[in-house]
Amino acid sequence: MIEVQELTKTYQNMAAVSNVSFTVKEGQTLIILGTSGSGKTTTLRMLNRLIEPTSGAIYIDDKNILSQPPELLRRSIGYVLQGYGLFPHYTVAENIAIVPKLLKWSKDRIQHRVDELLVKLQLSPEEYRDAYPANLSGGQMQRVGLARALAASPPILLMDEPFGALDPLTRSAVREEFKQLDELKKKTIILVTHDVQEAFELGDKIALMDKGCIQQLASPSELLFRPQNDFVKAFFKHQLFQLGWQSVPLKSIWDDMPDAKPHAGSALSSRNSLWEAMQELANNNTSVFAFDEETGSGREVTFERLKTAIQKQKRQF
Repeated sequence: MIEVQELTKTYQNMAAVSNVSFTVKEGQTLIILGTSGSGKTTTLRMLNRLIEPTSGAIYIDDKNILSQPPELLRRSIGYVLQGYGLFPHYTVAENIAIVPKLLKWSKDRIQHRVDELLVKLQLSPEEYRDAYPANLSGGQMQRVGLARALAASPPILLMDEPFGALDPLTRSAVREEFKQLDELKKKTIILVTHDVQEAFELGDKIALMDKGCIQQLASPSELLFRPQNDFVKAFFKHQLFQLGWQSVPLKSIWDDMPDAKPHAGSALSSRNSLWEAMQELANNNTSVFAFDEETGSGREVTFERLKTAIQKQKRQF
């Protein structure tokens, strides 16, 4: 668990971050969302002490990280840089192996881990192991950057605008791979972005920042339907319709839909959002099947039931 208490960073008496506090539970994904200059990246970099805070406290598993040697702290936290951050004179394998080498893993263990991650990230080890960053596409470099952050199996992953340098189509594809990657299922993740759709797609909780302060920390649904101030309300105003559909999973309306015989070819999972269900309906016909892995139950999804569900969600808030 990560606990941040009244974190502040000032430069020449100007506060870049002011009294920021939040808690991230084990296995949770927190998105720090905001425009340029809001303090989100400064906040992230204080968590692995790339920037030293002026005041405040940061605890990871009840240990104050400010009392630990920074280099040891960083070896236990994966960090994905904005703009890939790969060493151009290192091969893909050498880039991924940086932290395992610092931890003095054996050569065989390092090679096995490198190849394992390349396969998981849909990069053939035979083709990419000895390649250099200059020969990779943007999407491939982003995958290698993620593999490097995951190499030593850290429990915590910090990500600074990880998809920001990608074109829209590649960004969408890599983001989808990110959601499905088993390596990330149990990680505690803090991800910085200015992309609202990305925040709603990936976050369990979202901390919306402005002028160095958290304006609201809440679930995606709460941000939309229960904004705490005018800034939060205005920030999401122009994307309210789509975000409303994206923020609600099918699981939350499971009992409001009729039973349907589950089958392996079901188009949707109960984890899919109402927006994804609506897209699936647009590609098919009047209804689609959804399957819940936990209960083994199936449901029939229609547009009318989705519409009723989002109206019900609004009334709850």
